[in-house]
Amino acid sequence: MSEPQRRARAGQWWCLGVVTLLLLGCSGGDNLSEVPLPVLANHPEAHDGNRVATQGVVRHFEAPLHYWIEDEDLHRVEIFPHEAIAPYLGEAVRVEGRFRFSRDTGRRLTLERVTPLDEAK
Repeated sequence: MSEPQRRARAGQWWCLGVVTLLLLGCSGGDNLSEVPLPVLANHPEAHDGNRVATQGVVRHFEAPLHYWIEDEDLHRVEIFPHEAIAPYLGEAVRVEGRFRFSRDTGRRLTLERVTPLDEAK
């Protein structure tokens, strides 16, 4: 194999390695992780940007209107979009979605799926 061919081959392997690393790095946040509400409440930074599944009872407040799930110890995560979670008010549910945390806006989950716990069995 000539020197130009070796360099071309090395460049191909380098590009393949870079693409593989990028794909591995990007896919990590798309895995769904079971995370209890106390963990989301006490260590929100560790899950920021990740897809999570958790459970709690749906509650709301009128002014300003917002919905969240909470456990018996009042660990809470706000749920978006509100209209998707509103029909489950007062029910125990399992939710799946993208979790975000900000010191300004708090803990929030953008809903992908909601399942009443009595149906999850």
